[in-house]
Amino acid sequence: MDSQTNTEDCLAWDATDPSGVLSPYKFSRRPLRSDDVSIKITHCGICYADVIWSRNILGDSKYPVVPGHEIDGIMKEIGSNVQRFKVGDHVGGGTYVNSCRDCEYCNVGFEVQCEKLKVPTFNGIDVDGTVTKGGYSSFVVVHERYCFKIPNNYPLASTAPLLCAGITVYTPMMRHSMNRPGKSLGVIGLGGLGHMNQKLIIKHSRLKKLSLWGCSGLDALCLNCKGLVKSERMLAELMQ
Repeated sequence: MDSQTNTEDCLAWDATDPSGVLSPYKFSRRPLRSDDVSIKITHCGICYADVIWSRNILGDSKYPVVPGHEIDGIMKEIGSNVQRFKVGDHVGGGTYVNSCRDCEYCNVGFEVQCEKLKVPTFNGIDVDGTVTKGGYSSFVVVHERYCFKIPNNYPLASTAPLLCAGITVYTPMMRHSMNRPGKSLGVIGLGGLGHMNQKLIIKHSRLKKLSLWGCSGLDALCLNCKGLVKSERMLAELMQ
């Protein structure tokens, strides 16, 4: 059954000015529509985008800003038309909560380039005209197309970063067939994306060899960390 009114308070952390300092905040999410889902958030990764808009670095922050777009949690409510999910599913959400879903880009899976209605998870304008608020909160409402099933045997605490950093690097790797013999891949920098990318390279069955230039001892230690085998398998499932 679809929610017709904003009946539940959402607890969050928000920034109210360019200092970027976060403080407790309470607000109401928009009502659930027939194609929407509501996710009880258990974990949210930290992305540099959170810093950018919390501190108004690009000059377009819409305060109060509730950042966060690497969201994991439990399905708490589904709209009447939703078929792919059920209450209690482990799910995740990334950088967008909606788009027009009917343009040349949306029709081929490039929703990030939608020119009609691209709705970021936070600091964007939602379908009801309100400003979207992200995953530093207790729950979120998104269109079902922007929600992904997470297998119950994957730890939610480890999979949240895959919804932004992970998919950002995994997508071009697969688009350019980096899993085929004879391919070479260069990664500049070991920040959030570069670190994730190099882990995927190391763990990929056809990309075993990795050369490192100018890496500090800490970087090399991080690259030897174990635990992304499951994450890579999950990314492959998400991209299917």
